[in-house]
This record gives sequence, structure tokens and C-alpha cells, in this order.
Amino acid sequence: MSENVVHLHKHTDPPAAPATVDNSPTVLTVVPDAPPARPVPLWVRSGRAVRTAVTHERTRAAGRAAVRHGLYTFNGGRIVARRAWDGRTGSRYERMIRAAEAAGNLEAAEEWEERLQRFRAARHHRRMDLLHSPVDAAKGVAVGAGMSVGVLVALGIVMALNSGQAGDVITPLSATIEFIALLIRIVQVVWGPAVTIGPFLALLALWSVGRKQHAAPQWALPANVRSGEGEPITPSIVVKALRDLGVPALARAIKEMGDAGASMLGPITIAGCGVEVDVTLPSGVSTNEVQGKRRKLAENLTRHEHEVFITIPQAARTVRLWVADSGALDEPIGPSPLVTDETLTADYAKGRAPWGQDLRGDAAALSLYQRHLLITGLSNQGKTVALRSLALWLSLDRSVQFLMGDLKGVGDWAMFDGLATTLIQGPTDEHVIQVTEMVEGAVDEMNRRIQAPPGTTFPPLIVLVDEAQVAFMCPAKDADKRPYGGSKANSRYFMAVRKIHNQGRAVNVLMWQGTQDPTNENLPKLVREGAHTRASLALGTESQARMALGDKAVDGGAAPNLLRPGLDRGTLVVASDGITIPAGQSSITVRTHYIDDDAATAITDRAKALRDGVTTLHAIDRDADHDPLADIAGVVGDAARVRTKDVLARLAARNADAYGGWSFIDLKRVLDDAGAEPYKSDGVMVVARDRVARALANRDSDGSASTD
Repeated sequence: MSENVVHLHKHTDPPAAPATVDNSPTVLTVVPDAPPARPVPLWVRSGRAVRTAVTHERTRAAGRAAVRHGLYTFNGGRIVARRAWDGRTGSRYERMIRAAEAAGNLEAAEEWEERLQRFRAARHHRRMDLLHSPVDAAKGVAVGAGMSVGVLVALGIVMALNSGQAGDVITPLSATIEFIALLIRIVQVVWGPAVTIGPFLALLALWSVGRKQHAAPQWALPANVRSGEGEPITPSIVVKALRDLGVPALARAIKEMGDAGASMLGPITIAGCGVEVDVTLPSGVSTNEVQGKRRKLAENLTRHEHEVFITIPQAARTVRLWVADSGALDEPIGPSPLVTDETLTADYAKGRAPWGQDLRGDAAALSLYQRHLLITGLSNQGKTVALRSLALWLSLDRSVQFLMGDLKGVGDWAMFDGLATTLIQGPTDEHVIQVTEMVEGAVDEMNRRIQAPPGTTFPPLIVLVDEAQVAFMCPAKDADKRPYGGSKANSRYFMAVRKIHNQGRAVNVLMWQGTQDPTNENLPKLVREGAHTRASLALGTESQARMALGDKAVDGGAAPNLLRPGLDRGTLVVASDGITIPAGQSSITVRTHYIDDDAATAITDRAKALRDGVTTLHAIDRDADHDPLADIAGVVGDAARVRTKDVLARLAARNADAYGGWSFIDLKRVLDDAGAEPYKSDGVMVVARDRVARALANRDSDGSASTD
């Protein structure tokens, strides 16, 4: 039997009876209504209002202002009291003595001790004088008063004689007495307000001193003062920054020195767009403790991390701080002299390439003479432009020859077409094979030069490979299963580079490489250590910085990993004996000039005008049959005449297997047989373009006639 359940809500009438009769039992349940919303207690609303008022920005600003101005007055009093104490006692000299002793400078300590003795002797003399000063002062007052009265009486007598009135004798004396009485009345009137206002004026003076010294916590200072942007670097700021660096031994030593912690500092000198100062650390503090806290030191100096550089000079226990003007490193430097001076030329042996500016704002120029080069960094940081600017300068020396491989292949080096003997552009394995064979051809040319008679001079041959990491990581193998990439003894590219590093500089065959993101896989250790000039743009980690520049440079303060990717584009850290590096440092930071593609093309056009014409090869085919006379005509190009040694070098670069071992005798034999004998012009042997072209035309016509 079913049950009818009727829910009766409290405080409601029961439902009306149904129209039909149902005999099943009915169960009544009472369900209470939801309780009405209770009003929020007054104390809760008051608490919320109080919390909102307390946390409101205006309330917080008012609180900071109250704390700030109160501490200005309190700390201003401390500063004035400290100054007064220093002026009356020998505490300043004692602090300087302690500072000199902490720095180990005994001569300075002795000098300050002598000054302290002189100060104490002078103070004793002044105190002894004070014992006799009351009697001397009384005698002086009595004598002065008597003389004054006598002068006034004499003046009265003169006035009486002049006027004939005896009463005028005391007129000057009575006028003086009345004037003194007037002054007394003025003092009586002013004294009351002065006593009332005086304390407030004194507090105002103390507040002014504290405000000028920013004598309040950083959180209580105004936003413009708290940021400190552009704040000049002073000795006190440097000392405070070092004290708050978080090095306990350094903080204790500075605390013992007191305000004389500035004795650790050398002169603060203007250095380019910043200032430079040497800091002699106290005993127990090592230089790497300061180096490792570069970011905190920069923030203590109200600078960004990239605006502070820490290097280690020759002096023991000393760090050299270079602090940039706020925002100065974000400003671009001027254009390259290669762009602004169209008469500029290069000298491979004695000249220096204008590369950019150092942090001091001085011109940074790099010598390229007999130095292998390696530039590395993250992608899109200006590596190709920095490497290309050096090649652009060197192209203005007509004796320099180039073999170039661009394994990016986007046209960054296209302007060297017609200037470089070989220019291979592309990122594929086939391009890596071509570049590898180009470098191996340079090895053959190097061996030929080494075997030349002693005293023979050779033109510079620059073997340049951009994006070299593509070659090192190439998986392709030749017919003998030898890999082109890798870093093993059978790796063709790796071994060719190593051979040039080992012996190339002696005969002016130099290896230049640009690579990204150095690792042991894409830049083997033996290759990177074979470069005489190593430069790095922004990197990701310190371990990469050590790969790029070496342990010595990084331990000496070089930190390309602290450069800002994107923002410091074109900024290099350079370790080389070919650039002027400040004494005691192992590297220098250079902001390179930016030369765009149009300007680079204009420079190469000037370089081409200096030369007799160069036929650029874009591929190397070592299996094809060679025609010596045709190849000679090809390397002579459009020039009227070319020196025989240049012809030999170009032939070797064109096909090292065929011409790498050629000497002047071999060249002369081919030309003599063809009727295009070399001859002497201006004291040097040359090959004439017209003679070679005529001999080639006669040979071809003879061949055609015989065929017919």
C-alpha cells in the first residue's frame, strides 16, 4: 500500500484536501524554510573598513612620509652630532689609522698618527689659553671701556667749544647710553619669540641635513630617490655598496674602518660613458667573492647588472669596477670609419682593423697579422656582421686573398663575389663537402708554401668559414667512409682546420671561423684553443663562456654570458694580444660598429677597384680534367697583367690537387709552350692577359682546323 507524503512548511497553511478519496495513510513531515540572511555585524564591517583604509595606497604613502620625515630629523641630529664630535676630538684620525692598518698600509697609518699628535698638541695649546682668557678679556674690556669713554668725552668737549654750551660735553656719552638701552629693549622684545621659535628652527635645520643625506630606509624614500637612476658614483656610495654586498668579512672590515672605508678606493676616474675605480679589498676577502655578486653590487650602486663590469688588475687583492652612466650602454655608437672615410685602406702586416669602441669610449682596433680568429655567440646577436667587418677592412689590402664558405647561405657574404677566390654559400651537406674541400685545398697551399725556399714571402690567404658548427655537425661521409664532420682523427673538416692552426700562420695562411652556441660537439676543444683571437657575443652559460674565451679570460672577469641577448647585440668580449687590453686584464669588451649590406657592398666595390680582377669560384670540382692554359686565363681574369706569384696562388686555390705543387718553372713551361711567355714589368715577373688569350685562341683555332 502506497503512502502519501505531504510536506508541510513551517508557518504555512496545509494544502487543500484532494478532490478524490484516497484511503492510503498520509504521512505529514514538517520542512523548515531557509533561514533569512543575517545582517553583517557592525564590528565586521568596521574591521573591513579599517583594513581597507590601512592598506590604501594613500594611507601607505602618508605612513612612509611620516616615517621618512621623522627619521630625517632624528638621523640629521645624529649626523650633526657626529660631525661635531669629529671636529672636537681625534676620532676621525683614529678611524683613518684603523683603516690604513686594515689595508696593510703602514706608511699611511704612521702619517695619520702624526696628524693626530699635531691635532692633540694644538688642542692642548687652545685649552691652556682658555685658562688665561678670562683675566685677559676683563683687562681688555676695562681698557676698551676707558678708551671709549675718553673718546666720547673728548668729542663732547669739541662740541661744547664749538657751540659754546657746557652741556654738550656729555651729549655723545648720553647718546651712547641711550643707544645701548634701545638695544636692550629690542632684545627683551625679541627674546621671548626667539626662545619659542628657536627649537623649531633647530629641528628644521636637522631635518634639512637628514633630507640632503637621504637619512631614511629605502622603503620610506620617495620613488624618484628610491630608484636612484642616474645617481653619480661617489666614494661613499661605493663603500656602502660593498658593505651591503653580503660578504661578512668585508662588512666587518668596513665597519671597523667607519666612514674611512673609502681608503680602500683608488681615484674615481671618468672612463668613457662611465667611471672606473680600483678597490683594494681588506685581508680575508677574495676577489672572486666580489665577482660572484655582480648583480647585487650593481643594484647597490643603483645600476643594472649589465652596467657594472668587474675585472681583476695586476695588483693583489684588488678588483677594478667600471660603472656605466645609467642607460649609456643602450645608446648606439657612431658609424664605422670604413663607411665614413672612402679613402681608408688596409695594411695586413702593420695596420689594425677599426672594429668599434671599448667601454671607455676609446676606439677598439684589432691587429689581424698572423692570427687565427674565432667569433662565437648565440644566434642573431651580430656575429656575422662583426666577422664581416674585419674581412671588409682587410679586403682593402690588395695583397690579401680570400677563400670563403658561408654555411648559412642567405647572402650575408654575397658582396665578396668577384673579390674572394672561392665563395661557397649554402647550408646543405653538399655545401659542407665543398667547404671542406676548400679548406683542404688551403692546407695543400700551406704545405706548398712551407716547402718553398727560405725567405720566400707569401700573400695573406684568409680561409673564412661562417656558421662553422654546420660543418662540425655534418653527418656525411666520403667514399672511404671518412666523416666530413665530427671531432675525431678521421674527420676531414676538423683535421684540415687543425693543420692550418698548427702551421698556417708561419706562411700567412689563416683560419677564421664564426660559430653559434659553442659546445664540445659543434666546436671541439682543439679547434677553439687554436685561435689566437677569440671573441664572444652574448652566451647562455658560464661554461659556454669558458669554451668561447678560455678559463683564463673568464677567471679574469670576462663574462659574455652576462651580456643581454638582443639588447647587447654587437657587443663582444675579446681575448687577444692583437687588441689593446688594459694592464692586468685578460679581456676587453668591445661594442662593434654596425655595417649593413649596402655599406658592405660599397666597401667591396672599392676593394675590387684596387685589384686587377678576381674570378670567384662557387664550387670545387676535383674530379674534372683540367686545362692549365685555360685555368691560367681564368685566374688572370680581366686584369691586363698579374704577377706570376699571384697566378700560382690563384691556381692552387682553384685546384690544389693539380696546381698545389707548381712552381714558377712549371708556370713558365706552360706559358712558353703556348707562346705567352711571362715578362718583367716594374721589376716583377707578370703574366699578360692578352698573350694568354691570344695563345688560347690560336690553340683553339688550330684544333678546329685539324678537326676539319
